[in-house]
This record gives sequence, C-alpha cells and structure tokens, in this order.
Amino acid sequence: MTTSTIPQSLAVCSWSLQPVSAIDLFDKLAATGLNRVQIALDPIRENAGGAWSDFGRLCGERGVTCVSGMFAAVGEDYSTLEAIKRTGGVVPDVHWEQNWRNLQADAEVAKGLGIKSIAFHAGFLPHEESDPAFAKLMDRLQKIADFFAPLGIELALETGQETADTLRTFLIKLDRPNVGVNFDPANMILYAKGDPIQSLRTLGPWLRSCHLKDAIGTKVPGTWGEEVVLGTGQVDWRAFFTVLAELKFAGNACIEREAGNQRAADIRTAREYIQKLLNAMPPAVA
Repeated sequence: MTTSTIPQSLAVCSWSLQPVSAIDLFDKLAATGLNRVQIALDPIRENAGGAWSDFGRLCGERGVTCVSGMFAAVGEDYSTLEAIKRTGGVVPDVHWEQNWRNLQADAEVAKGLGIKSIAFHAGFLPHEESDPAFAKLMDRLQKIADFFAPLGIELALETGQETADTLRTFLIKLDRPNVGVNFDPANMILYAKGDPIQSLRTLGPWLRSCHLKDAIGTKVPGTWGEEVVLGTGQVDWRAFFTVLAELKFAGNACIEREAGNQRAADIRTAREYIQKLLNAMPPAVA
C-alpha cells in the first residue's frame, strides 16, 4: 500500500455512530461521506429479528460494505483504568463461558455477511510469563483462534492495554497465523503504553487493520487520557501514514470516535483531515 491508496481503505466503526437500528446506521453513515463500515457484530446477533433484521440484504441495497467485524466482551467497564483492567476482554473467569458462546455465535453472523476479519480486546496481557493469567489467556486465545481458523476468519487484537513489546512477545508465543493486530494509535496514548509510531513499527509484522482515532495523554498517572477529534491530538499522523506505507499495509483503516455528541460530524472532519494530509504527502514511500 502507498499513501495514495489509503483513502480507498477508509471505513467507519459502526459503534462510533451509536446506531439503534440498521436504518439508523445507514443514515448516520451517509452523513460521514463514507460507505464502508467495521460492524459491531453483537447487536446483530442479539437483535437478528428486530432492529437489525436483514442487515446484510440492506447493506447491498444501500451500497454499504462491511469490511470487518467487532466483538465486544461481556461486562467490560471502562469507567476507570483499574476497572477495565479487571473486566476487559476474555480474561475474567466470570464471563468466559458467555464470551465463548457469543464468539461462536458472532462467527455465524460474520460468515453471513462475508466478513473475514474480527477485532476485539483480548484484555490486559500479563507482562510476565510467570503470571498465572498468562497461561490462562494464552489457552483461551489459542482456543478462539483455532475455532476461527477453519472458517477463514482472522482475528485482530486491539492495541493499547499493554505495551507493544508485551503484545509482540505474546503473539510470538501464541503462534497462530490467523491472529494479528488491530492497531489504534490513540489507545497507546490513552492507556499511556508507549509512543504510537514506535509501537506501530514494533507490531508491523502482525498488522491486520487500524483504528484511526486521536488523543491527548493524561497529566495524572493512573487516569485516562482524553480522546479528541482526529487531527487535534498528539498522534503524529504524517509519521503514522508514512510507516503504514513503509509496511505496505493492505488492511482497512477505520475511523473511530468514542467521545463527543456530534459523532458523524467528527468522523467527517477526520475523513477530510486524512484526505487533505495524504494529498500533501508523496504518493509512495520508499
């Protein structure tokens, strides 16, 4: 991929638009100026006969392409960094069986939509292999990966809840070719887990997709940074897209906005910022 091809890979994270139905999603998506979406699979699974009925057929009628899916684990609490560390991903034992059932059901939804990639937060990865949680999470992710592999679906672990080096070490030991990374530069800032650009280089061999989101780091250790409109935060987007081109990134880049009360407008602003920046950059990076 070169910088000139990135605009063709742009999509919108459906949950950013807070849709209450398929029709609501289509209307809000139209306001962003994009027709490609990373779709949250759980609402479709939970409301297949209601607000999300015939979603796949409606996508065809509306000219909307589902580029990938997203799975959300049960019971995740993002109120504080400590809360999400306890409740995030597939780590908590109390929700593991339900998450495992939901993942298998979401796989059926993905198959029906022709989706070949699903992203999710695994949860906080232990820094030390001696941590009992390391073996537990390794076993669960291998089980998930081995279930999805025969379906032709790859998995992309969201970044941010651990350093790039910790995730890299875990992925090497996981040793599953259908498991890679969904890289979110803002999450590295929000969780204070390292420089986004260096982290992108570290995780480049596992890069499958990206979330395009911006943030400002916290000044109070142990608390959240602030998510902001793309282009107004601390992500060095010129460097980010340069590295993507160097890595010959061929995945999807999905604009995500999880704060604010004018999501569609903010996503449109992000799209326009990205396109203006890329137009000013060389079309190819050696």
